[in-house]
Amino acid sequence: MQVSGEMKRKKIVVLGTGGTIAGTAAQAGDNLGYTAAQVGIEQLVAELPALADGGCELFSEQVAQVDSKDMDFGIWRALAQRVAHWLAQEEVQGIVITHGTDTLEETAFFLQALLDPAKPVVLTCAMRPATALAPDGPQNMLDAVAVASHAGARGVVAVCAGVVHSAFDVQKVHTYRLDAFSSGDAGPLGYVEEGGLRLLRNWPSGQEGQAQAAIKIVASGAGDRSWPRVEIVMNYAGADGRAVRALVADGVQGLVVAGTGNGTLHQALEAALLAAQAGGVRVVRATRCLDGRVLPKAGDVLADSQGLSPVKARVALLLALLASAH
Repeated sequence: MQVSGEMKRKKIVVLGTGGTIAGTAAQAGDNLGYTAAQVGIEQLVAELPALADGGCELFSEQVAQVDSKDMDFGIWRALAQRVAHWLAQEEVQGIVITHGTDTLEETAFFLQALLDPAKPVVLTCAMRPATALAPDGPQNMLDAVAVASHAGARGVVAVCAGVVHSAFDVQKVHTYRLDAFSSGDAGPLGYVEEGGLRLLRNWPSGQEGQAQAAIKIVASGAGDRSWPRVEIVMNYAGADGRAVRALVADGVQGLVVAGTGNGTLHQALEAALLAAQAGGVRVVRATRCLDGRVLPKAGDVLADSQGLSPVKARVALLLALLASAH
């Protein structure tokens, strides 16, 4: 859909996937009992005329319409295909993706690890539905377009409540607040202030060892029916190895363990993970702590997550296994 009536040099593409930003409730005062993914992306864009006031022409496209708690591999594949398609268009300055908050950090990291885009891909969201008395989605969309339009911007970022987060660091840390995301001790990438971006550190770029071979597999759809099985287990007081053994018996191919502290593990859980690894299951050790990262030491047998949170370490392991299987 062309939103601006006059042709302009650069384009911003807005891809809709649903989420609370597209949610509706029967009563305007209800910020909890709403249904996500009800309003189409064309309507969301059309109801915000200020989006067309910038220096870029806007296009919108509905890729999915889902509550992000129900995000799946099929939507990820379709989204990656459309993002890659639009990024390849010379006239496209950047992409904005509307997304639910629950799995936004996973989708952001997936797109960054898979595509390492040289143009900005900006995920945005809302904590209140579109029918709220004071919805936060419209301002978040304006801020996201401002970031996507910024000269020199690149990589996948998330924009929420005026804060810009790198795909590598962003995590949802609150169930209700409008500023529900944090970048932990890495800190935010920048802030959007009255339509302008104040950048604090470098844009995200590719990490060494990312699964480049998975790009063509995902983009072509060849891996559609063969995504690896990767699960997350957690260390806690009284943890044992029964869940690990059950997952191995059920055919799991990869396990990420959210350890306590510096990736520490109950001896019973560790024994089960070591047995799984010896049997051919890929095991990665992360931490359940919000801040900090697992610091490896000499003699470690289980690989650490290279600073990734458990859910992002799972995405990285998915891509690595997908690449190695083809």
